[in-house]
Amino acid sequence: MDYGKFKFDTAQRAKESRRKASNVSIKEMKYRPKIGPGDFDTKTRQVARFLGDGHKVKVTIMFRGREMSHPELGKKILDRVAEQVGEVGKVELLPKLDGRNMVMVLAPDRRAQQAAAKDKATPEGAPEPAVETASSDGTEEA
Repeated sequence: MDYGKFKFDTAQRAKESRRKASNVSIKEMKYRPKIGPGDFDTKTRQVARFLGDGHKVKVTIMFRGREMSHPELGKKILDRVAEQVGEVGKVELLPKLDGRNMVMVLAPDRRAQQAAAKDKATPEGAPEPAVETASSDGTEEA
């Protein structure tokens, strides 16, 4: 094997390994303790979309002034976010107070996403498809 073929093969292997590697980035979504229900739903839908795309999401609650004396409000919001995106992600880093911000990190959960996709494929209340079988005497049964 000549040197040119060797260089080409190593470059091809490196290119193939880069193609197979997944690039996970961290997206950030910022909330406030006095967030309205519409804004909360919009931001939470965006977080679910990021998780569905395979990104990690850093959810930040920003406190200002007197809000710092009520960190339980921020924890409640973070718990609601984690509950609503529970079918596509899981909590990687529990909520903790970091200066004036409370931070939680969510990671995509592949098993939960596959289970949710499987549940959507077979909706509840829908009848199971009937399988026709032939009995030993040649008549069909439903």
